[in-house]
Amino acid sequence: MRTKVAIIGAGPAGLLLGRLLENAGIETVILERRSREYVLGRIRAGVLEQGTVELLDRAGIGEKMHAEGLVHDGVEFCFGGDRHRFNFRELIGRTVTVYGQTEVTRDLMQARDRSGLTTVYEAENVSLHDFDGTSPKVRYVKDGVEHELACDFIAGCDGYHGVSRASVPENSLRTFERVYPFGWLGILVDRPPVADELIYAHHERGFALCSMRSPTRSRYYVQVSSSDRVEEWSDQRFWDELRRRVDEEAADSLVTGPSIEKSVAPLRSFVAEPLRFGRLFLAGDAAHIVPPTGAKGLNLAASDVAVLAEALIEFYAEQSSAGIDGYSARVLSRIWKAERFSWWMTSILHTFPDTDSFGRRIQRAEFEYLKSSTAAARSLAENYTGLPI
Repeated sequence: MRTKVAIIGAGPAGLLLGRLLENAGIETVILERRSREYVLGRIRAGVLEQGTVELLDRAGIGEKMHAEGLVHDGVEFCFGGDRHRFNFRELIGRTVTVYGQTEVTRDLMQARDRSGLTTVYEAENVSLHDFDGTSPKVRYVKDGVEHELACDFIAGCDGYHGVSRASVPENSLRTFERVYPFGWLGILVDRPPVADELIYAHHERGFALCSMRSPTRSRYYVQVSSSDRVEEWSDQRFWDELRRRVDEEAADSLVTGPSIEKSVAPLRSFVAEPLRFGRLFLAGDAAHIVPPTGAKGLNLAASDVAVLAEALIEFYAEQSSAGIDGYSARVLSRIWKAERFSWWMTSILHTFPDTDSFGRRIQRAEFEYLKSSTAAARSLAENYTGLPI
């Protein structure tokens, strides 16, 4: 079998890249080691930057997002019970949209199905070959049968633990990482959200986030130790802790119920450099991880594949390698800015084990500065709604 671009990974990054290339008439095959049901069963974030919304519209899959997504003009920060709203629309004329990553993935899957394009799920023993030359290949096993896929390029969109980055020679790759000493315990509940927009709360007991997936489904998080396990947290313990960390109004308005999903997510920052190795490109979580505080994970993946699609389209349309030669530097510039913002959000909103009274005062001063400075609030709005791709 042969194709122009072999895409490893059928998450939103791989599927979006496939869709953008399809619209330009460039053939792709997507290989995914998990089942379709497993991919759709993953619970992930759902805050889309305005640029991501515009990109999904350009890809032709935005109709359901606009019908069901929740447009938010801002967010709220809460420090020790003092709650303040930052109005992005007033500050910079931009918004974000709450629409679950699972729904984005489903929309892209269905669009690919309608087009009759090839996606191989449960592809085992995937291995990448000869990407340092002009004739790369991908080998895999499906239903016990070995296959080889010849291609012009390989796009590694298979996540942090995928085969793509692991296939790069160790001496060709540099990585940067910070592991945080806490995680987020999150629950999903079929109850109306406590507020119309997200509430990010800092408390001496730890961070909390009040979020949502729809007008009737809410997503809540509390900061926990990295050693905590889901089994240690009953629903009642979670609700009690959440109430302690938010302001009085939110605590009184909170509508609780049985969780339909509960998990602990560790927090880390990670970047690999460079992101191009001959005819292999890394994108999405294969290239970088951000703590979820800044809502950048899916959005960074989308901007990666937007740049990669543009470069590949230029290559086939104009026989120019300028875009693919510049891919790594271009996306890394935006990645590091998003890493900085996510680190900053994490630093001011969480309680760190080694933070002393001086550090806590600095966190509070940062909040007060955001409240009192239009320039600071605009910087928050600009970064949260998304920097230019």
